[in-house]
Amino acid sequence: MEQKKYSTATILANLKINALNEMQLASIQANEQDKDVLLLSATGSGKTLAFLLPLLPLLQTADKQTKALIIVPSRELAQQIELVFKQMGTGLKITCCYGGHKRETEENNLIQPPALLVGTPGRLADHIRRGNITVDSIETLILDEFDKSLELGFQEEMGFIIGSLPNVKKRMLTSATASVEVPSFITMNNATELNFLSDEIISEEKLAIKSVMSPIKDKVQTLFQLICYLGDKSTIVFCNHRESVERTSNLLAEKGIINEFYHGAMEQQERDSALCKFRNGSTNVLVTTDLAARGLDIPHIRYIIHFHLPHTEDIFTHRNGRTARMDASGTAILILNDEETIPGYIKEYVEKIDLPDNSPLPDKPKWTTLFIAAGKKDKVNKIDIVGFLGNKGQLKKEDIGLIEVKDFFSFVAVKKIKAGYVLQLIKNEKIKNKKVKIEIAK
Repeated sequence: MEQKKYSTATILANLKINALNEMQLASIQANEQDKDVLLLSATGSGKTLAFLLPLLPLLQTADKQTKALIIVPSRELAQQIELVFKQMGTGLKITCCYGGHKRETEENNLIQPPALLVGTPGRLADHIRRGNITVDSIETLILDEFDKSLELGFQEEMGFIIGSLPNVKKRMLTSATASVEVPSFITMNNATELNFLSDEIISEEKLAIKSVMSPIKDKVQTLFQLICYLGDKSTIVFCNHRESVERTSNLLAEKGIINEFYHGAMEQQERDSALCKFRNGSTNVLVTTDLAARGLDIPHIRYIIHFHLPHTEDIFTHRNGRTARMDASGTAILILNDEETIPGYIKEYVEKIDLPDNSPLPDKPKWTTLFIAAGKKDKVNKIDIVGFLGNKGQLKKEDIGLIEVKDFFSFVAVKKIKAGYVLQLIKNEKIKNKKVKIEIAK
């Protein structure tokens, strides 16, 4: 891709952002000094841009070599950083590497080294061992949400990766948690610490904390009644274990609550599908583990339900950080049975909810999601999909919702009332002169 001249004003315009916030400005200023940087700032505060913007001058001399590496704890965070970087419109190449992604595709992308490489520890370590990454040219290392990587047990892989980079001159670490120790294998050089956590605690006016009692130990019936009581607002239900996530999701579905579940043992396409349906309004309820407590940028989430009590205050804070973001308000609700009490770290007033005996089922979502078995690697983009659904599927612009194009497949929201007819119209049609499978996303 041809490298473009860029300015911060142009980048912000491309990202549809009016101005940088105080934390982002401080990060840019701190990174201009010849020091490493530790940035502590709440989830959703804009940390991605806070490290990508000061990184750009260091990438300008890339000369078809990889100059910077970003290590992240999850594939979703890697994808999010890749998306933001591409939207910045600098023309610099970025490659994203993570488990669940075809390694052959990544190897092909690495043949011409990207200026910026982002990925999860396991997959990056694998590529280094295979000689796919030009480690000698990497001069800048960023560990985004590094405490989460440590918490997930990636110390060995991270130690190997960092030990394989002989020429790193600059390090930047980010975290949404203050009480975390930087491991010795991450050698920080006279680091500057920027702590914006205290300034970004969710105010009580924005986040309400409530509780509801379950009369029996198994809380699923109470959860069902609570979701009916809350209506069709965007809601995340947090469980502590993967097995509980699937069981809870299935029981809710049996009772008529349209929902998706999401956890780390799912295949990549299943994870992408679940998040896409939640983002685009095909479902308003996501049942998940704490995997969704960080790094996911899904706007307008109204309710956080703690089906299982979080083990620590940090987890409670990160879960709640999914709502009451920017200027929006939100509510966190704890479901308690007779054997449970409100954790001692919750100092705020907790209002009790008395559920009515009967509330109607929430309105069904007006959108459904189509799966298209073609993506970026097939040279298919959003404009192609809109044109195809408009011309061949006879959909109007307002009938098409959020479109997400991945490497080998795409998801598109369409009005549910039109979905069946559209599938009939397009079943023998081609996108980009190619016949591809199109169906309701599973």
